Amino acid sequence: MTKIYTAESVTEGHPDKLCDLIADSVLDECLSHDALSRVACEVMAARGQIIVAGEITSLYEPSIPSIVRSALRGVGYDPAHFTIQCHIHKQSPDIAAGVDCSLEQRRGVKKEGMSLRLGAGDQGVMVGYACDETPEMLPLPVVLAHRLTKTLTAVRKSGKLPALRPDGKAQVTVEYMEDGKPLRLDTVVLSAQHSPKIPADELSFELTDKVITPALQILPPDEDTKILINPAGRFVSGGPYADTGLTGRKLMVDSYGVFAPHGGGAFSGKDPTKVDRSGAYMARYIAKNLVAAGLCKRCQVTLAYAIGVAEPVMVQVDTFGTGTVCADDCLAEAVKLVFGLTPAEMIAGLDLLTPRYADTAAYGHFGRPEFPWERTDRAKLLRDTVI
Repeated sequence: MTKIYTAESVTEGHPDKLCDLIADSVLDECLSHDALSRVACEVMAARGQIIVAGEITSLYEPSIPSIVRSALRGVGYDPAHFTIQCHIHKQSPDIAAGVDCSLEQRRGVKKEGMSLRLGAGDQGVMVGYACDETPEMLPLPVVLAHRLTKTLTAVRKSGKLPALRPDGKAQVTVEYMEDGKPLRLDTVVLSAQHSPKIPADELSFELTDKVITPALQILPPDEDTKILINPAGRFVSGGPYADTGLTGRKLMVDSYGVFAPHGGGAFSGKDPTKVDRSGAYMARYIAKNLVAAGLCKRCQVTLAYAIGVAEPVMVQVDTFGTGTVCADDCLAEAVKLVFGLTPAEMIAGLDLLTPRYADTAAYGHFGRPEFPWERTDRAKLLRDTVI
């Protein structure tokens, strides 16, 4: 008996992703001048309007209109078509007090170094996931969906397909064998914004030749694969001219799609004292190292935090019955020994004060080797700890 699973991705020109990019560009600008900046930036894009709001406490005052215009130009939109509104204030002093001095520190709890100094910037649940299905240690539909949108953007920006415009989406459905191995490509959906001058049949041919074929080499379509290109028909009006965009509205695109639950907290626009982001990156780092260590084939790591408290209130590992050495609770105890899980330890261990967040805004936050949370450098230590 086979099963089917689907994942989606969107381009950087999608209105929601444009908002994520602007928010993370503001964060990068603040961190590049003041590494201790506190940023919680939200963006809304509507026809002719970009609204930036949130809390920023920093020694540096970013020029948000300049950042917005630069992001618009980089994606492929004309900044002259937008008015920009900014509504920024400082972080709540109550929240700042809990972050700057954790509950443990206020109670005199001691731990080596300064790891208990920072409390979590909010309560929340973060989920990390990894599997041995692909070199990226992500499910194949997730990898293929992101490859489609990245290729779509690449051929537009390189001029190979000049009729394309910035907005676009992809969705990939893969049929799996009973043992969990990918069997075949069931359905591919590709929606690409385009110039009104290109005929639909020409666009379909070009997208098949220059986007779908090269992006899906891992698992090529077969004669029964359903390929749907711009199934709604004409896609000329797109991006923030056609739809409203918001930060944090593509949570499952950012993470693991249907393959893992999501704690609910968005990533973009948040500095790493917000465990919505740093905790999610650490959970992925842990899960990937557990799989790389050969301790399981598939793994979900769940962390939970309380605002103002440094240590997590929950560390959970679920290997879905694929564990090879010990039970899941044993692996969770090993995780606590091998990984530093306070906000200060996560920030230091994953180099989270380096401005790189604009690069995370589109095509998924995971499975990309340039990010430090994708390292597998703790795999041997994990295995030695367990065995």
